[in-house]
Amino acid sequence: MKHSYRNCLVLLSLCCLLCACNEKAPLDGQLDPSAIRVVDFTGRTISLAAPARKIVALAPNVVENVFSAGAGDTLVGVMQYSDYPAAAKQIAIVGGYEKINFEKIIELNPDLIIAWQTGNSHSGIQRLVELGYTVYIDQADSLQDVARSIRDIGVLTGHSEKSESVAAAYLEQLNQVQERYRNAAKVRTFYQVWNSPLQTISGNHIISDAIEICGGSNIYADEFAVAPIINIESVLQRDPDAIIASGVSSARPQWLDQWLQWDSLSAVKQGNLFFVNGDHIQRHTVRLLKGINAMCEKLELARDRSHK
Repeated sequence: MKHSYRNCLVLLSLCCLLCACNEKAPLDGQLDPSAIRVVDFTGRTISLAAPARKIVALAPNVVENVFSAGAGDTLVGVMQYSDYPAAAKQIAIVGGYEKINFEKIIELNPDLIIAWQTGNSHSGIQRLVELGYTVYIDQADSLQDVARSIRDIGVLTGHSEKSESVAAAYLEQLNQVQERYRNAAKVRTFYQVWNSPLQTISGNHIISDAIEICGGSNIYADEFAVAPIINIESVLQRDPDAIIASGVSSARPQWLDQWLQWDSLSAVKQGNLFFVNGDHIQRHTVRLLKGINAMCEKLELARDRSHK
């Protein structure tokens, strides 16, 4: 089955590729003490002589985080499907899933490029480094990592006060959700990424963290791959109490109802086939809070139904 680029973005967000650049940071004694510095998600020290004023962001989730940090006006280039917030749609596109437009990036002459380790190829990132650009590599793999991404962007753009405020508020709301469901009865949950092939997420994915924070239990948490391909027989054997799907848009995917033919499943018998907006749960941004709250509502409903 051929997926559109948007579909590929969803699937890419459920993988964990080891594609960090091998550029070594200089020794501390060789760094300008007045420079702006952060350590990116690959352990590389990123140094700027002054706050970034022209940024290229190589993933839609990175674009959102730049805006959240208060630095949206520094963006000069974004990737295809960078559609949130609305202002992002007006920014020049520098590529898509299959290709980075290096010529366009050279034309824009950014002083900082923010890449996404999972969504951008190692060769593409390495090429940008070879061209002499300062490249920060983002890879928020946990709910807490989103706050780190926003804080780092704030430091690199001179918006630390704004980014710290946003990051702190995000973490506080996460803590409130966690406390609310800390002692809730577990709901055995199957999160469906796609139907063909049938794909889910393991315990190493940020969405599994979202399930856990809502008092759910990811039935595929023990899988080694971050986004394993599974089969129907496996789902039937593990018998989830709830099935949650996301799809690739704000609309409920029709394929979710394919589970109705398996009326032996607890999730089907109890009417627990749920949908959560993919942009709210699959993009590693502060909008995860919307996705988490929606997921918690669904799992609370499943919890109530199981006790009737």
